[in-house]
Amino acid sequence: MTDIDVAEENKRRFLDAFGRFAAGDVEVLREIIRADFVSHTPGAPAGRDAWIEFIVGSPIAGAELDLRHVIADARFVVAHYTLIPPEGPSEDVVDIWRFEDGLIVEHWDVSRPTVPA
Repeated sequence: MTDIDVAEENKRRFLDAFGRFAAGDVEVLREIIRADFVSHTPGAPAGRDAWIEFIVGSPIAGAELDLRHVIADARFVVAHYTLIPPEGPSEDVVDIWRFEDGLIVEHWDVSRPTVPA
């Protein structure tokens, strides 16, 4: 398998998981995130199960996710989206997901309030 094939497969897996999560399927995270997952988000716990519990209690769990861009290579998938919570201001988010053997093993993110167009 070439790096291009791996990049396309990681992107496909990410898009499937993102779509399912955005539709309310939290369990998809257990399928795509490796047990020893590490998040570099300040205050986020390490480990898949602890991180999923953290995410379920965060604003992202009940928000609409408007995906804008996805870029992938053989190791990383980068996603840019707008997080629109049921209440309060929306945020623009960029997530960087590192994949290994088809599973997410590491995560970084940045966000800012959405600037009206």
